[in-house]
Amino acid sequence: MSEDWISREAALARLGVRPQTLYAYVSRGRIEARGDPSDPRRSLYRAADIGGLAERRARGRKASAVAEGAIAWGEPVLSSAITTIAGGRLWYRGRDAADLARTQTLEAVARLLRGGHGAALKTLTRTPPPALASPRARLFAALAARAAEEPPAGGRAPLALAMEGAGLLDLAADAVAGESGAGAIHQRLARAWGRDEAVGDILRAALVLLADHELNASTFAARVAASTGAGLSAAALAGLCALSGPLHGGMAARVENLIEESRRIGPTATVAGRQARAAPTPGFGHPLYPEGDPRAAALLAICPPTADLAALRQAVEAGTGERANIDFALVAMAEALELPSDAPFLLFAVARTAGWIAHAVEEGAGGRLIRPRARYVGPVVGGQD
Repeated sequence: MSEDWISREAALARLGVRPQTLYAYVSRGRIEARGDPSDPRRSLYRAADIGGLAERRARGRKASAVAEGAIAWGEPVLSSAITTIAGGRLWYRGRDAADLARTQTLEAVARLLRGGHGAALKTLTRTPPPALASPRARLFAALAARAAEEPPAGGRAPLALAMEGAGLLDLAADAVAGESGAGAIHQRLARAWGRDEAVGDILRAALVLLADHELNASTFAARVAASTGAGLSAAALAGLCALSGPLHGGMAARVENLIEESRRIGPTATVAGRQARAAPTPGFGHPLYPEGDPRAAALLAICPPTADLAALRQAVEAGTGERANIDFALVAMAEALELPSDAPFLLFAVARTAGWIAHAVEEGAGGRLIRPRARYVGPVVGGQD
């Protein structure tokens, strides 16, 4: 191995950081990485970049710069007892999400995330979803309508919030399904999409795997809203708005573009072309899962991709060393099961509503306002040197 490039283990030792922090430095362009010629599934890191960064860390930085750097894939900035990522696995209140996905429903996992126990809570009456043609439009409209009417969450009894959270999750599912149907959420979605119980069980697992993911962008947005005392619907709406962006829940569209390119020129040429352009490969790799996204592994195991997507997955993983993540797995599942084109986002949104509610309840109980400061870099103003 050239002394100009070092292994991941050596890089971690020199920096004294965790793997996800190393990957964050790479994603922000602070450390250059390349594939290991002897093992395409591993990466090497430029020693000069590692050394320079280690020296700057040793000298220390201003508190404002430390905080700014932590915003992007950095250290956690809020305490939470809901979800963590440890040992390459996703844990909901100490329980492995992949294990829960084998047997549990989204409703049961939502109760777990909220810290609840005992029988499932169900509201006696449900508001019919808005009369709009698009499931996405119905979901936004339903949350907005409730957010405009509901009282602040602050000071309300835990049982009342638990009942409201259960009803809010039903509201999101009804909006996507287009009706207030009976049965578990995965069954209602399967029926709405004209699919049988076997497909419904796969949807159940996907919903559980997507229910929460620690302090991601949409969850942070939901917690900021909840910290003001806003109601649960307002917090969920804030989360949904953040989820809709192409770098978050809207990533499925980029994965679909990758698939279209692969079908046009072939998977090998697609991977080679993107590497030549230094272009990202959407649907593969995750800064928090250097050894592979366990959610994707679980979903792809119960719903294998079609032959052409399996070939694309093999080509990308062999060519880049990056493994499929949940975005690829969702799109592959939607193709294999012939679900509606917007199904990956809709499943993501319904499932993550459970997490947003749990985080809103937890944040609201803290009685603090999330108010970061900006590090001003604009024109000099009065009193500044």
